[in-house]
Amino acid sequence: MDEKLKIMAGQLPEVMAALSGLHSVVVKDGALLSARTKELMMVAIAVALRCEYCLWKHVLEAVKLGATRVEIMEAVSTAIVMAGGPAVAYGSVVVLRILDELAI
Repeated sequence: MDEKLKIMAGQLPEVMAALSGLHSVVVKDGALLSARTKELMMVAIAVALRCEYCLWKHVLEAVKLGATRVEIMEAVSTAIVMAGGPAVAYGSVVVLRILDELAI
């Protein structure tokens, strides 16, 4: 995906720079929410929206920031409450596959 994002940035430089800037501001530690908590939120949102590419990025980032398998699966559980059956499918297939591949 990183390679494809570079291609997209070459074709839409202003849009991708704006998105990158927004992302950088949002994901850092804030007054109330840590960067780790924000990544866990993005995992839950990605499950609810069924974005596998997003999950590959945000599960890894959450792990890098110290999130455990239990915490990630708890984030998945919040997505299940909000998005129902499709979130169960994504949480049980995609997130578990990512965690297993990362050996988390």
